[in-house]
Amino acid sequence: MISRVRALAGRWLTVLLHIDDTPRRTAAAFALGVFCAFSPFLGLHTVMGLALAFALGLNRVAVLLGVYVNLPWIIVPYYTFATMTGAVLMRAQLPSGFRARLAALAELPAAEPDFWHQLGNALRPLAWPFAVGSLVGAVLIALLAYPLALAFVTSRRRLTDIIHKKRH
Repeated sequence: MISRVRALAGRWLTVLLHIDDTPRRTAAAFALGVFCAFSPFLGLHTVMGLALAFALGLNRVAVLLGVYVNLPWIIVPYYTFATMTGAVLMRAQLPSGFRARLAALAELPAAEPDFWHQLGNALRPLAWPFAVGSLVGAVLIALLAYPLALAFVTSRRRLTDIIHKKRH
């Protein structure tokens, strides 16, 4: 699994390095994609990233690379932690019987409409903590992604220039 992640990251970084734009714009596009990836707008990450890339005139490939850093095995832990953080920031309390309601859901088949209705009702008190926590998390992660991407793209381009000069 780790080797697959490394290979995937290597391919993404190779694509990021071959974008014909300044390192700052490439890093900004990547960071925007990262923001979209961790935003509260589940299911709309790609559409949102592409719309913002077009609106801001940023490289769509770099934005999409950022959007796709939120991998499937990261989503549940990230949004759980973000919701908990949002609840702390908002001083939100879980309604009484919350755990019992979630446990009762385990008894229902997920294919039943009643399951989804009850799940929505159980999670409704967490909607604002989810939105606030994941928005704060998205901003923080994007702010971290920008200087990291900028340093990576700048250093790799310098290295490529040095190698290119030695060959000629």
